[in-house]
Amino acid sequence: MDRVNCLIVDDEPIARDIIKTYCSHLDYLNVVASCGNALEAKAVLQKQKIDILFLDINMPIMDGISFVKTMKDQPQIIFTTAYKEFAVDAFDLAACDYLLKPFSFDRFIIAVDKALEKLEPKATMQAIEVSGSANEDFIFIKTDGKIYKIGYDELLYAEAQGNYTKIITTSNFLLPKMPFSNFEELLPKQLFLRTHRSFIINKSKIGHIEGNRIFINNNEIPIGSNYKDQLLKDLGFS
Repeated sequence: MDRVNCLIVDDEPIARDIIKTYCSHLDYLNVVASCGNALEAKAVLQKQKIDILFLDINMPIMDGISFVKTMKDQPQIIFTTAYKEFAVDAFDLAACDYLLKPFSFDRFIIAVDKALEKLEPKATMQAIEVSGSANEDFIFIKTDGKIYKIGYDELLYAEAQGNYTKIITTSNFLLPKMPFSNFEELLPKQLFLRTHRSFIINKSKIGHIEGNRIFINNNEIPIGSNYKDQLLKDLGFS
């Protein structure tokens, strides 16, 4: 995977350091610069291509919302702020995500995954080896220096594991280094269903559903509250 250039803009040094540390755990993120205000950031943007901008809102000189309005070519913007009242304004500006301080590393990863989905496929998919006909019933996954062929009928479910995806098959499990959202994009939506922000399942492998759990080969898969209605609809229980 090509490295994704990031810029951090926040007037609080501690806040900048937290984001920088989070970025350091995801080796495909390259922090180009860390700025204390919008004018410093503007100078960086004029010299360097930035893919993801982590941007505070309440800052001196120029606030984050106003700063975005001055941009011609916007990177993917993830607002990082302690003030939830700006969320509507942020999404009106087509922000990729809105992180409310203090935010966890897990929540940070979700925001980054959203940004990666919107970037050019070449910037996010190079860790994945895929054989490309829509009529094929398998995918190729590269991990640990090997390329594995996985048939759809073998794949039981997959689970997000930070910047890895855990893939469970009928006979094996793989842990390729790729964003979960990228793996989901490889799978046909008529066969594989999202049940939780961290799980996707093979519909044909469902044994039974009980409460907020799906049972597949003695594995319990959680059903997230935000996914349950759509899941039941996809299973014909609308």
